[in-house]
Parts: sequence; structure tokens; C-alpha cells
Amino acid sequence: MNRPRILAMIMAGGKGDRLFPLTKARSKPAVPFAGKHRIVDFVLSNFINSGIYAVHLLVQYKSQSLIEHVRSTWRWRVGGLRDTFITVVPPQMRQGGTWYQGTADAVYQNINVILDFRPDLIAVFGADHIYRMDLEQMVKFHQENRADVTVAALPVPLADAPGFGVIEVDRTQRIVGFEEKPKSPKTMPGDPNQAYASMGNYLFETDLLIQTLEEDAKHDTVHDFGRTIIPNLVTKRRVFAYDFMCNALPGLKPYEERGYWRDVGTLPAYWQAHMDMLGATPAFDLDTAQWPIFGTVYDGPPARLIDGEVHDSLIGEGCRIEGATVRRSVLGSAVRIGKGAEIQDSVVMDHVEIGPGVKLKGVIVDRFNHVPAGVEVGVGSRRGEERFFRDPSGLFVLERGETRALA
Repeated sequence: MNRPRILAMIMAGGKGDRLFPLTKARSKPAVPFAGKHRIVDFVLSNFINSGIYAVHLLVQYKSQSLIEHVRSTWRWRVGGLRDTFITVVPPQMRQGGTWYQGTADAVYQNINVILDFRPDLIAVFGADHIYRMDLEQMVKFHQENRADVTVAALPVPLADAPGFGVIEVDRTQRIVGFEEKPKSPKTMPGDPNQAYASMGNYLFETDLLIQTLEEDAKHDTVHDFGRTIIPNLVTKRRVFAYDFMCNALPGLKPYEERGYWRDVGTLPAYWQAHMDMLGATPAFDLDTAQWPIFGTVYDGPPARLIDGEVHDSLIGEGCRIEGATVRRSVLGSAVRIGKGAEIQDSVVMDHVEIGPGVKLKGVIVDRFNHVPAGVEVGVGSRRGEERFFRDPSGLFVLERGETRALA
């Protein structure tokens, strides 16, 4: 079976309202994650590791941070070879003079780049999830089933299914129904306790996609793949569900959660995904040479522990810990922690300076903060916690550069 020519169209314009204030000045895919990454790095790494090197990133909302990250982190990985690129594509208003009006409209407005590349298959994927996936296996499934469209699907507990686009399949995995966030979701064949949730990742035959988008543009719809495009194609074409649990990922460790996939669209989900990487047997282990997640290259010194204690934590390059205690936390690059500070169950992004005696518990600290000596957040202190953003879950967030003014 010949390998098809594949073009990726990645939806990277997400506004990410539920991640505020981390998305106050950046789009959701540009939010830092796991010390040295941005959320977008996970989908890009999946494509590169799968041998798919032609990628268009469709951006829209507060995209400069994402553009700079792609320029500095990704250009060298794919540059120099023909048909090998990761290119940022902002709205160009080619069709009707508007911004992207939905995921389908975003691709429709860029049909010209599809025609220029002449792919056999188009992969339309989201940019705001944490997971590892071998796309070659999904492509093989698509070809073997002579599918027109293939939708990546993840089994979820029936109680959680109303929060997703739910796929109904027959026993051959052909999709016979698709409903966005249903109140009464259809169950999987042979399993009344689970439903298939759409991961928002699709493979399309090129001619069909172009034809479908051109037809959709003529009508007053929401121009969304999950809400209009896929439901309309289910009854007309061969649309199949690829079970993500069947994806045999190279290097997956026995203790890792098979089919790990997280939508980190809320602050609690974002925090919990960081905690999932900790411990001796993490649910999601970044330590794998067979399927690396590529990230920012830090041109600085190694991490340095002068004195103190570090328990069950990820420590980024260039960190300097002086007589502090760090427990179950993730530190980005170039974080400095002063004497007597206590950091627990927290996510501290890069270039943060934490002063002596600071106490943080259940806190997300955005980049370029200088937390003054003695500040206490998340430990029940009444000494100024009201100054900081507090999520209903109890998590605190120190906005980017927020504490500089307190120093």
C-alpha cells in the first residue's frame, strides 16, 4: 500500500477563555506546558515523529507568542527540504473579507494552500491537547477501510460523554451517527458503559474536503467540522472512527495510561495534566527517546541545587534552588528559588524568581514573575491572597509578570 501525500492543517487559533488568565496575552496552543514546551508542541511532535513534514498552522487569536515560538523552536527541525515545512497561516480574508468563522471556514479560507501542495490526504487536527499518537497507524486504518473521512475517537465513560462530540458506530467502525454534546449519548457496540468521543482530529480525502467546504460556504451554518461537516457526511460518504486505544505507541511504558489524551482547556485540567507527569510511574511519561516531544532549546547553564530538598518534581534547565523545598511541582527553565521557600503542588513557568520564605501551594505561576520574599499563596494565609486570581477549584494563578510590581 503506497504512502499517501499528506498535508496537515492544524487549528491553532483557539481563544482559550476557560484558561484565563493564562490566555490573557496568548492563544491556548501557545500556553507553556511541562517546563520546556508549549501546548502546540505535542501535536507538532506527533506529526514529525509520524513522518509527516508538511504542516500549516492556522492561527487567529493573539497569535504573536505562538508565531515567535514556532519561529524559534520549529524552523530548524524541518527546514531545507522540499515539501518540508511548518508554516503559520493567519487569516487572509480571501473568502468574503472576514476572520475565520469556524474550524471548517478556517480551512476553506486556505483552500489555495491545499491546491498548491496537491495532497492525497488532508489531516485536520487540533492544537490544544496533550497526547502522543502515531498518525501512520490512523492513515493505514483509513486506507484499509477505503474511507472518505476518518475521525479519531476515544472511548470515554458514559457519564463524561455529554461533554464531547459523540460518535455512533456499527461493528465495522463505520460511523452511523454523530452528535455534538448530546444529553443522551449513544454507547459503544458491546459496551453500555462507554461512548466514543471525537478527538477533533480528522483525515479527509482531498477532493471530498474541498467539495464539502465549498458547499458548506454557500449556507448559513456555524462552519464547524464537529457540528456541521462530519454530521452531514455520515449519511452520504464512507466515514469511519479510528479507535485511539488501538494506537500502539513506540516506547510506551507498562505503567503509563494507554490512550492518554487530555483537553487542558480549564485551569484544573491544565494543573492535573502536569501532576500526571510526576511520580515513579507517571500516567504520562515524557522520558521516551522513541517518541520525543520536541520543545524549546535553552541556551543556558544546567539546573543547580545548592541546598534544600526536591521531591517528585520536574526541574527545567537553568534552575537555581538555594535552600528551598520543592514538592510535587514542575519548574520551567531559569527559575530561581530563594532560601526557605516552599513550593508544593505547583506549576512554575520559566524565568520566574521566587524570593526567600515564599510559600506556594496549588499555584500556577506564569512567566517573568518576581515573587517577593515572604509572599504566601494557597496555604490559607490571609496576607494578601485576595490580590491574585483564584479559580473556583481553589487553584491560584499569578499572571504573567504580575508580581514584579510587588517587589
